Amino acid sequence: MSTATQTIDLKLAGDQTPGWRGWLARRTVWDWLYALLATVGAAVALWQWGHAMDGYETAILIGAVPSLIALAWFWRPVQLLTVVVAVLSLLAIALYQVDGRADLARAEQVFLLKYFLSSQSAILWMSVLFFMSTVFYWIGLLAPRGGETAERLGSRIAWVAVTLALAGTMVRWYESHQIGPGIGHIPVSNLYEVFVLFSWLTAAYYLYYEDRYQTRRMGAFAMLIVSAAVGFLLWYTVVREAHQIQPLVPALQSWWMKLHVPANFIGYGTFAIAAMLAFAYLIKQSAGETRWWKLAPLWLLGIVLCFEPLVFRRGAAEQGASYWFIYFGVSALIVGGILAARRRIAERLPSLQVLDDVMYKAIAVGFAFFTIATVLGALWAAEAWGGYWSWDPKETWALIVWLNYAAWLHMRLIKGLRGTVAAWWALVGLGITTFAFLGVNMFLSGLHSYGAL
Repeated sequence: MSTATQTIDLKLAGDQTPGWRGWLARRTVWDWLYALLATVGAAVALWQWGHAMDGYETAILIGAVPSLIALAWFWRPVQLLTVVVAVLSLLAIALYQVDGRADLARAEQVFLLKYFLSSQSAILWMSVLFFMSTVFYWIGLLAPRGGETAERLGSRIAWVAVTLALAGTMVRWYESHQIGPGIGHIPVSNLYEVFVLFSWLTAAYYLYYEDRYQTRRMGAFAMLIVSAAVGFLLWYTVVREAHQIQPLVPALQSWWMKLHVPANFIGYGTFAIAAMLAFAYLIKQSAGETRWWKLAPLWLLGIVLCFEPLVFRRGAAEQGASYWFIYFGVSALIVGGILAARRRIAERLPSLQVLDDVMYKAIAVGFAFFTIATVLGALWAAEAWGGYWSWDPKETWALIVWLNYAAWLHMRLIKGLRGTVAAWWALVGLGITTFAFLGVNMFLSGLHSYGAL
């Protein structure tokens, strides 16, 4: 067993003291102070903005308090993250105020709002910082000396990006309520908003695994998928002007959306992490291979990954075509560079056992949340369309995604699936998931056509 795996096993074993007394005894003063702050914060939110919430939203807010406290006690970095996000969000809201009323025009007049704290500014900073984080992770992985410093910087930049993404999301939620009656909604309703959600959720889950396994060497691969999502987000912002807040279409005017969409994207994010670590696994495994036909599958994978963005030209007509050709060129260089430097990369990556273990845990978490999301989606469909299941293309592909990962986990737990086959299967799973998420919207029609590109 590798040192990293032993460390995490001991760490987890130490947390399994039986009984509530032992569990509560391990809480620090900061844990209890955070619990108090979270409770007071929720009470203030209900007092200040409760008039804009319906019964379901109020119940969700109240239920979120113990959930957030438990999460922050389990993984303490969440405590600082949520406090900083709350401070930044409240500061932005305060800067919007003029004589006790919000004025959205101040987003272009007040320095901090214009360049940092309006929703669009914060999300643009998120995009830049995720790119920077990815670069520093790769510098750390490839540098002959000083790699740990670069990786540490990449990790800290990723934390700042997650913070700004969350602050931008909270401010966007507030901004939507100031546009007009009935327009305000949680920002998970269109591709722009869910790509922001995907980016910070995926990065946050990677940072959790980074902390638990005490290694930053996986960040170079995990953050590539986040940068790819940010690349799409920037194109969608410029070409589609998707950052503009729009009223919800009737099909999305449901409280189910507030639960279904986040649960779905926890699944998408963890599936993406598993696929990128599967790619790292295959790179490490093939480090000493010189026969071209043995490396052909990886080269083919690289070609597929590079050409995939070009399909977006179908939805973009002539707009943004040059952007995607540049995107293709950069992607080709990245994949070619990874394959060419695979020996150097393999030396620095964690052991195959650690990569395989994180890949499995990511898929297990993603499958649990994707299952919850699918059940919630069926309940939402019953309310909106009168039936739990209608074999709509989106529903059908969601079932395919679920069956794919159910089979993967079955083979893992029952048949002991490991290694190369598991890694390739995880990569295929990412392709299936991507088509369910984007491809269905682009090439098929159905009851979910309101999400079309």
